[in-house]
Amino acid sequence: MTHPLITEITELATPIAEQLNLEIANIVFQTNKNPSLLRVDIRNRVGDTSLDDCEKMSRLLEEILEGKDIIAEAYSLEISSPGIADVLTTDREFISFQGFPVMVKTHTPHKKKTQFEGTLRSRDEDFVYLNCKGRIVKIPRELVEQVSLRSASE
Repeated sequence: MTHPLITEITELATPIAEQLNLEIANIVFQTNKNPSLLRVDIRNRVGDTSLDDCEKMSRLLEEILEGKDIIAEAYSLEISSPGIADVLTTDREFISFQGFPVMVKTHTPHKKKTQFEGTLRSRDEDFVYLNCKGRIVKIPRELVEQVSLRSASE
């Protein structure tokens, strides 16, 4: 389940990322940790995401978050680049990783399951399509919690 502050944090982080020629890949706020962890995954639009990109984003976002005071509790801010094993979120990622092995998790059962493994076929406005052992499985997007890449050996 997405934390209610994610939308507001995204609205604050996106212009900063754009100013630095970055894009926001994912934002997660884990309140089950002590202190809570706000993790923002960024991607450089023109090349590899560098440590310098992460440092600049961290400094500017921290300044904005502290100024707006939208997070009442103590938290740690972590800026990183998404790795190959991370979650697919953007249309670009779903197009780029067609044909790759993925794991789809749903928040409520679909066809009596909450996890589906297969090869990513596509995604449209209504469904995520997987090839599961030669059969095409349509998973309603409103049920999808997460789509993550898996290595072929998993």
